[in-house]
Formats: sequence, C-alpha cells, structure tokens
Amino acid sequence: MSNPVAESLPRLKRLLPRLKGHRVGVLGDLMLDRYLWGTASRLSPEAAVPVVDFVEQSECLGGAGNVAANLLSIGARVQAFGVIGEDEPGRALRACLRAAGIEQKGTVSDQSRVTTVKTRVIARHQQIVRIDQERREAVSVSLEEKLFRNLLSSLKKLDGLVLSDYDKGLITDAFADRVLSACHQLKVPVFVKPKTSRLYAYRGARVIVCNAKEAGFFVTRALHDEKCFEEAGRALLAHFGCGAVVITRGEKGMSVFEESSPRHIAIPATSFEVTYARVGQSGVERGATGRQVFDVTGAGDTVLSVLSLAVAAGASLPDAAVLANTAAGVVVGKLGTASVTVPELAHALAELQR
Repeated sequence: MSNPVAESLPRLKRLLPRLKGHRVGVLGDLMLDRYLWGTASRLSPEAAVPVVDFVEQSECLGGAGNVAANLLSIGARVQAFGVIGEDEPGRALRACLRAAGIEQKGTVSDQSRVTTVKTRVIARHQQIVRIDQERREAVSVSLEEKLFRNLLSSLKKLDGLVLSDYDKGLITDAFADRVLSACHQLKVPVFVKPKTSRLYAYRGARVIVCNAKEAGFFVTRALHDEKCFEEAGRALLAHFGCGAVVITRGEKGMSVFEESSPRHIAIPATSFEVTYARVGQSGVERGATGRQVFDVTGAGDTVLSVLSLAVAAGASLPDAAVLANTAAGVVVGKLGTASVTVPELAHALAELQR
C-alpha cells in the first residue's frame, strides 16, 4: 500500500518556497483574542477557584483573523473581509491587523455591533477560564451589501478565498451562495470550514474542512471506524456539492475525499513530537505514539490556512493535506492562538523524512 506522506515529501519541500506571494482573501468572523497572564498559588476563600495575580495582558487575532495570521506567517499576501464594531476591542483588532500587515480595506465598521472578544485567563501555563463577548444576529442587509461590494472589487486579484465561519451572524446561507457564485465565475477556489448550524450553504466550494465530531453531526451518526468515515466523506461530498472534503481526526490524522477519486486517502498523524521548543534542534523522540499537545487553540485554523495556500500555490489536494497535517503537529505544541512558519514546516518535513 502506498504511503501518501512519504510520496509527498519531495514535492512539498519544493513547494515551500513557492508559497510566498500568493494573494488569499479571508472572509469571516474577525475576532480579538485577549490573554490575561498571571500567577496562581492559592484558592479563593469565597469559592473553590484559583486566585490569579495579574502580570500582563496581550492580544492577537482570533477567529477569521487567526486564519489570516496563519496565511501571512507562511508567506501569503492576505486581505481580510469582515465586520468590526466601532468599540475598544474593534480598535484593538484593527491595530492587530495593521501590525501584522494584513490588508483591511475590505472590512466594514458597524457602530451597532459588538466586536467579538474571547478573553482567556492563563496561569501556570493553563487556561483558567474564557470569557466571550459577542452578538450572533445577522448583519444588516445594507452592511452585507457593502461587504459584498468590497469583496467583488478585490476578487479577480485573489488566488483563493477562505470562508472562516464561526456562526456569529456574518455568513448566512444567502450570502454564502452569492460569494460562491461570484468566485465560481472568476475561477477563484473557495476553502471552507463550516459550522454545524448549516449543511447546504457552501455548494461549489473547492474544499470543505471539518473535524470528526462535525462530520458525525452532519451525517447524524457517530464515526467509529474506517467504514463510517468512508461513508461520511462520500455523503458530505454529495451534501455540500463540493470538490473535496477533508476530515481532521486528531491523533488519527486526516481523511481526504475527492469527487474525482473513487477512494479516500488516509494521512496518519505524525508519530513523534514536533513542538515549538524543538524546532531547529535534534533529539526528537521517535518512540512517542502521538504529539505532545500543549494547546489546541486555532489548530483547525492552521489546517485550513495551510491547505488553502498550498492548493493556491499549485499543490494537489493530497499533498496540501499532508502539509496541513504537518503544520497542525507543530501548532498544537504551542500555548495559545498560534501559527506556523515556513522554517518550522521545513524542519518538520525533514524530521518526517528521516
């Protein structure tokens, strides 16, 4: 039986330098990830919860913004499309976009909308609690129209478009249909990670990416063996009317289904640890049976980002999936919302080849 990882490695090494410079748009729910870092050495006398002594605050791009940041970190030229509130978190979010070098002329402001903020309290390298500030109602018709016009004016210059739907009211069924139709006319491939609240909104997408739990929800049954995954993948291809479906399976890797291929491709997870502390160093533990996972925040965003840019750069979907799986193995070794770099990918690919 062929090994898709081993077969892809030479091609992926040649692909890495070609990732740089491709233009990818990200349309979706832009968020601010805010971290409150502190120390905790005692419990509160008021309740059985730790008392966190505040040390510092940091902020970074979350949601669709994290997808954009991941694309940027591996060499893409990125343009963001979304709605941002005219509030303090909105100003902080725009500052993060500017600092990252992400084009934001495609974004629109709405003084009546609350910018989505996810505040995480971290102590002793552990997340203590997360506080979400958000609104989920659909954006107004006039705002949606303005955003759509912004997208249309840039679409012909894009090599790909990522729909990053976090179910915050931006990407409705009707809006998704309009976007996919416009992309189809201009031959711009669309890559989507759907939310479980919708099933038929992304017909015509180049690739749909979902995890095993989401895939099981879509087909209304638990996926517990290879036969179940095979049936689910084929059912989702028909449901979404898309070119391909990628199901991420955690420690079991990924399953890739293409409309044009009668058989799916199984991509195993890396069988050794690849963490940020070890990148560029020798001594990877080959006896390990899985990754050392510090934090899974944003790992799905990394898969979506790397997969879409690799395909936009000319990679086949199976090769792009191998690269995305490798990138996820790096990112889960980092604490907090994280991204991967080309040197980290090159190192991880080198370790896989040994």
